[in-house]
Amino acid sequence: MMQRGIAGPVCNLKFVTLLVALSSELPFLGAGVQLRDNGYNGLLIAINPQVPENQNLISNIKEMITEASFYLFNATKRRVFFRDIKILIPATWKANNYSKVKQESYEKASVIVTDWHGAHGDDPYTLQYRGCGKEGKYIHFTPNFLLNDNLTAGYGSRGRVFVHEWAHLRWGVFDEYNNDKPFYINGRNQIKVTRCSSDITGIFVCEKGPCPQENCIISKLFKEGCTFIYNSTQNATASIMFMQSLSSVVEFCNASTHNQEAPNLQNRMCSLRSAWDVITDSADFHHSFPMNGTELPPPPTFSLVQAGDKVVCLVLDVSSKMAEADRLLQLQQAAEFYLMQIVEIHTFVGITSFDSKGEIRAQLHQINSNDDRKLLVSYLPTTVSAKTEVSICSGLKKGFEVVEKLNGNAYGTVMILVTSGDDKLIGNCLPTVLSSGSTIHSIALGSSVAPNLEELSRLTGGLKFFVPDISNSNSMIDAFSRISSGTGDIFQQRIQLESTGENVKPYHQLKNMVTVDNTVGNDTIFLVTWQTSGPPEIMLFDPDGRKYYTNNFITNLTFRTASLWIPGTAKPGHWTYTLNNTHHSLQALKVAVTSRASNSAVPPATVEAFVERDSLHFPQPVMIYANVRQGFYPILNATVTATVEPETGDPVTLRLLDDGAGADVIKNDGIYSRYFFSFAVNGRYSLKVHVNHSPSISTLAHSIPGSHAMYVPGYTANGNIQMNAPRKSVGRNEEEQKWGFSRVSSGGSFSVLGVPAGPHPDVFPPCKIIDLEAVNVEEELTLSWTAPGEDFDQGQATSYEIRMSKSLENIQDDFNNAILVNTSKRNPQQAGIREIFTFSPQISTNGPEHQPNGETHESHRIYIAIRAMDRNSLKSAISNIAQASLFTPPNSDPVPARDYLILKGVLTAMGLIGIICLFIVVTHHTLNRKKRADKKENGTKLL
Repeated sequence: MMQRGIAGPVCNLKFVTLLVALSSELPFLGAGVQLRDNGYNGLLIAINPQVPENQNLISNIKEMITEASFYLFNATKRRVFFRDIKILIPATWKANNYSKVKQESYEKASVIVTDWHGAHGDDPYTLQYRGCGKEGKYIHFTPNFLLNDNLTAGYGSRGRVFVHEWAHLRWGVFDEYNNDKPFYINGRNQIKVTRCSSDITGIFVCEKGPCPQENCIISKLFKEGCTFIYNSTQNATASIMFMQSLSSVVEFCNASTHNQEAPNLQNRMCSLRSAWDVITDSADFHHSFPMNGTELPPPPTFSLVQAGDKVVCLVLDVSSKMAEADRLLQLQQAAEFYLMQIVEIHTFVGITSFDSKGEIRAQLHQINSNDDRKLLVSYLPTTVSAKTEVSICSGLKKGFEVVEKLNGNAYGTVMILVTSGDDKLIGNCLPTVLSSGSTIHSIALGSSVAPNLEELSRLTGGLKFFVPDISNSNSMIDAFSRISSGTGDIFQQRIQLESTGENVKPYHQLKNMVTVDNTVGNDTIFLVTWQTSGPPEIMLFDPDGRKYYTNNFITNLTFRTASLWIPGTAKPGHWTYTLNNTHHSLQALKVAVTSRASNSAVPPATVEAFVERDSLHFPQPVMIYANVRQGFYPILNATVTATVEPETGDPVTLRLLDDGAGADVIKNDGIYSRYFFSFAVNGRYSLKVHVNHSPSISTLAHSIPGSHAMYVPGYTANGNIQMNAPRKSVGRNEEEQKWGFSRVSSGGSFSVLGVPAGPHPDVFPPCKIIDLEAVNVEEELTLSWTAPGEDFDQGQATSYEIRMSKSLENIQDDFNNAILVNTSKRNPQQAGIREIFTFSPQISTNGPEHQPNGETHESHRIYIAIRAMDRNSLKSAISNIAQASLFTPPNSDPVPARDYLILKGVLTAMGLIGIICLFIVVTHHTLNRKKRADKKENGTKLL
């Protein structure tokens, strides 16, 4: 450890120096989209293999990006444009002189083109799973959106839509409309349309006909069928994140045009900041300045690339360190499983090994039958060498030599690198790796692996895994199971249903159950592994009670594996297995179950596990995510558990949540999240996620979450209402899942440095509250939010600090001096529980509040924020800002309720009638008195 600690920084310094020297090549070698000299390079748009071939699709993509580039350039005030674009053509399309892929794959694309798999609708959308200012996962377009010109009437031109979605993806801004809350009450107690900017004009429409605003009002809420139709001709220039389809809209809302009162996602997620404020605070804008002159940038250049033959080479460490902790045995078991079950048919596979030197064990063999798979298994290493030194570069060199024999280069090939060695000379082959066009997936075994091994994967766009020296860990098999062809064809990929292991005492058993749901079942495999010479006693029961025993499994006594293939489609339901340890000593028994989709028209449920950052320094927490869905539809109410394995010490399990609080940005989007900060040691950590779901009729969400471009129902032009075709829904009908389902996925690895030895000091505050809401009922205000924890989203905080203000600027910029709400009797609940707090605001009775500009005013609108504190006085960040209207007697142009209008009219009429009646009575009485007086006077005169 001493030697590693001293040599490591020196090696890393050399490695970093080499990366700097090669930095000019990095944007084109697996590093994703890069901004250079105001232009974006390396944007990858991938077409799914299920999409039928259509050359118009390619043409329209080019037109969309070209229009988007100029629109984006002007919207960002001459700062950025699109320079270099790659379009990945699926291998299912005919060859057409397309270039061959290097490290591009469907799974790495920033933009994907695919159908909804059976659903209807064409909403472009971006999957955003992190907070404000953070990049999203991908932009999704349907083929119909890109081919059907009629849709531009509702969405606007495709180039404008792309810029809207690009802002979601690249800069982490959110939509400025709200279909659920299209109207709100502003600070002057007026009904307003949720929009940005407020200068966008239109008319109110009731049941598809124009109507006065007051006809839409019942108790200050707009009734069903009342909407707001925008004028087709506008003077407003913002905002792209609201309605990019308007021809006048050419910029993002900024500080002067942003509508901070609108109840939209941009305000909630970004603490009322404008989209332009968030964008200009991004890394892109920190390193770019407006281009000089008045000329437009050049149009984008496009490269069309297509995957050829699938080529994989296993590069395996056989140094003496592989003899420790059953590493070689675990490698044999996982590699056999990969070759026999995971790697897809027609793939070319080769095998090399290395210690201090490299060796070719098997030249490329194409897998066309089960015999081809068995032949490749026979070339796997069975012993380790006596050499302790490792040369990863030597192994990779032999791997490149193998794959280049097929086409003369390594473009589009995959290397699966498995090692336990601390090779300090990895940097020597870095230029070769970067120029090879190959993707390197790395699997590190044990705690002594070179600290910069993962850079080979990062720079080539590969996955990285860690396998700890824990006897009952299934991390090696999980890693190989996660590695797929990357084509995006979920119907051809193997789905992992189960992965578990236990150290079982002599003559004890491992017993469990795995659910095979009706979306999978084809090509189902049960794999059992063990440590000792003889297999355990295996019993497997299908849902109908049919039994399978050890003699039904195909065993490999050398690798200590037993596998059972279920012919046809496996029976849906609960499969129960029992493994009896018949050996006289404790041993690790493990089970893995995989399957494929049962129906080419129904996508299977899947889980993808990943972390926000794979390298961090204590006390930064890790954000763990699990994307659980069927096709693109989120699966709700699942039980999602993450297992984190350190280099040394016990694994830690953590329940992931989709509740829209803490680490989870959006509720019910199918992305389950949690903070992880239980760091035991420095080094690598392995992540695995297990998903279980009980039978339910509401498993799937009814709509696709994410940030959608707005579909405009219609416009007004020259006083006429022109309605667009109704927007097609992307909703799903409820489907009964009789058996539920189970899924497993490796989330790769991450590394942590700076973890203190011994007990950790309390450095973790409660997490930020992101779902604060305020509702007023008469003179009371009810706040609700999800309770944070003592440490981030775990445990129980100590107290809350709630403050309010009539000034948005005060609560935003000077929280400590806003009015404090008495919460002395409010004790926080356990993290994750919904808090409800009701109080009577005294903000109006305390007199006018001081404003930043020195003025005072009275307002019917107040702003509230909250933060939590733990027992060591560590405070969370200030929450999102909630807002509410206090319905006190208005003093400026209020909008009365219809009931109030009627009551006021009745009372006024009654008052007028009363006055008229009184006037008639008084007049009549006066006239009568005058007549009597005249008679008396005349009588006197007569007398």
